[in-house]
Amino acid sequence: MAATPQKPAAATPRRKVSRHRGEGQWAVGHHTPLNGNEQFKKDDDGLNVRTRIETIYSKRGFDSIDPNDLRGRMRWWGLYTQRKPGIDGGKTAVLEPEELDDSYFMLRVRIDGGALTTQQLRVIGEISQEYARGTADITDRQNVQYHWIRIEDVPAIWERLEGVGLSTITACGDTPRVMIGSPVAGIAEDEIIDATPALEEMKRRVLNNKAYSNLPRKFKTAISGSPLLDVVHEINDVAFVGVRHPEHGPGFDVWVGGGLSTNPKLGVRLGAWVPIDEVPDVYEGVISIFRDYGYRRLRNRARLKFLVADWGAEKFRQVLEDEYLGGRRLIDGPAPEQPVQQWRDHIGVHRQQDGRFYVGFAPRVGRVDGATLTKIADLAEAHGSGRVRTTVEQKMIVLDVEQDRVDSLVEGLEALDLTARPSTFRRGTMACTGIEFCKLAIVETKQRGSQLIDELERRLPDFAEPLTINLNGCPNACARIQVADIGLKGQLVLNDRGEQVEGYQVHLGGALGLEAGFGRKVRGLKVTSEELPDYIERVLKRFQAEREEGERFAAWAARASQEALS
Repeated sequence: MAATPQKPAAATPRRKVSRHRGEGQWAVGHHTPLNGNEQFKKDDDGLNVRTRIETIYSKRGFDSIDPNDLRGRMRWWGLYTQRKPGIDGGKTAVLEPEELDDSYFMLRVRIDGGALTTQQLRVIGEISQEYARGTADITDRQNVQYHWIRIEDVPAIWERLEGVGLSTITACGDTPRVMIGSPVAGIAEDEIIDATPALEEMKRRVLNNKAYSNLPRKFKTAISGSPLLDVVHEINDVAFVGVRHPEHGPGFDVWVGGGLSTNPKLGVRLGAWVPIDEVPDVYEGVISIFRDYGYRRLRNRARLKFLVADWGAEKFRQVLEDEYLGGRRLIDGPAPEQPVQQWRDHIGVHRQQDGRFYVGFAPRVGRVDGATLTKIADLAEAHGSGRVRTTVEQKMIVLDVEQDRVDSLVEGLEALDLTARPSTFRRGTMACTGIEFCKLAIVETKQRGSQLIDELERRLPDFAEPLTINLNGCPNACARIQVADIGLKGQLVLNDRGEQVEGYQVHLGGALGLEAGFGRKVRGLKVTSEELPDYIERVLKRFQAEREEGERFAAWAARASQEALS
């Protein structure tokens, strides 16, 4: 009997299998560049552009610059094209880079640990006056930024800076940026440990080293032995924070994976205590993990914070120990203690370890000029030993002042509108570069911040609580809006007449150091630049009326009603 024919099985639809490209991590074999930035870095190391600047571009002018150098590799030497004047904020995201580019540059001078001699400060001031139309802003990473720099003048500027031990190397780019440090390292009476030797060795190992000149994105470093937690350690890629181990004594607690911008994350502790002589090894290990395992496929996921978020602290520490420290096990250690005060900017007059004094003073939102910097150098030489510092709050400090010279120095600073006794608003207001020069900005910030200080001092002359007001010209958070008491993110808004004008989205109650956390967005609240003083006055008066005894603004803002914050 013949077998009954079997009905053929229905064909299973074949799924199209797409090969996962991975995240562009070198350590797992993904070396093929997956975007234009990775390609131009592979084509030529960014450090090499200096030779072309010196031998070609400075001689032939702006139009001779290769586009991959102009908008890429020149950042490895601290150079960004600045915004062409007259382009309003509404066009920032619409125009092509070449339409936004001016033929002038911002040039960033890196000042690791904020440490300067008066000779160096005077040269910075002189360069400002000769080549930068007087511009010289102090940044919230202790640097100084010039504007209006011509490519023809860059070699001469480098020669002047390097003649006094300063540099612009890797002040920008996908590199180890400036290493911020306590501005009173080795000086303050209450210091846990002086981090200066570690910072200097970290610089020696990584600067101008092509092993670390092609990172997935920028890499931010902080180190401080101050109990004030004065280097915003929570928002750096790696930070070393001074602590006292109950058995081993002073050393550093290690944090990784912090950063702000449009996807903010606070750093996490590895739970490891590191003695000062091992800090450079751990630093090299962390930066090498970023180089090898960092995500290079998408630029918006290329910061270390995304890798740390995916791995977690335990795995990160394990990889660090096993693959980059030769199997050495780090010692478990304590977390930093909470600082005893909210202000961490070293403003005012403070006694040093040696019995002399340091004097911290406040420019307006970090804006100074070359002539003022040379006058500060003169004052510091006349009253101190020739040492000054910049801070991460856009402030400055004169060191080594004898007690009988303090009052004279303070008076000299006041004459320059640089007060050592600032109001809360002068002390706590910070602003990024803004639309005046920045190609990413949407609104003005520096002038608005200065005007806001004056207006709030007039309206609330007796307000004395610590308060930070941070103005940012775009969403990228260079002025740390998410961790300010009042953070203001620039954007275009509609006024009561239906017109599109400059304004800000409001974040309230952010903090670092004391119960670190991100500010609360007030739902739907956007304030025009014109309305800003009225809004802040209203909120601060409500805070004064409703606060509990000793309550900080950030704590009040976290519990306040929507109506109280509107």
